Amino acid sequence: MGDFDDLLAANEEFAADFDLGGFDGIARAGVALVTCMDSRIEPLGMIGLTPGDAKIFRNPGGRVTPQALEALVLGVHLLNVDRVLVVPHTRCAVASSSEDELRRRVGESAGQDASWQSFGVVEDQEATLRADVAAVRSHPLVPDSVKVGGFLYDVDSGRLRQVV
Repeated sequence: MGDFDDLLAANEEFAADFDLGGFDGIARAGVALVTCMDSRIEPLGMIGLTPGDAKIFRNPGGRVTPQALEALVLGVHLLNVDRVLVVPHTRCAVASSSEDELRRRVGESAGQDASWQSFGVVEDQEATLRADVAAVRSHPLVPDSVKVGGFLYDVDSGRLRQVV
């Protein structure tokens, strides 16, 4: 006990004003966002939304993985999603490091061999973003009526730039 006390105390304060109880979980703004796990990204705030407005899927590099596609299909068919944003960001570790470098750094931190672990390094961020957007657009369970865009988030300015 004690390792999470600060977070549980913060949760008590959060819950005191909680107003999403009973909410059905749909995306009120019809938006789904796939972005990176980077803590410099505030997914809702960066596009002017609030809790309950969007479905958010985060992973290293903001990649459209099979799990992200699964989430998007559910969002489109069950949760009111009609617009999808794919948003990687500048200065991302998986886009600015080699697979070997990440394996070495993780191995040093872990104190054991990490040469077997894949980290999904992105060599060309814009080309990868185009491919990820194409993967969403071409998925057989994502209808053409769903708008899909690819954007790059600048972690130093807070601005989005549409790439595709």
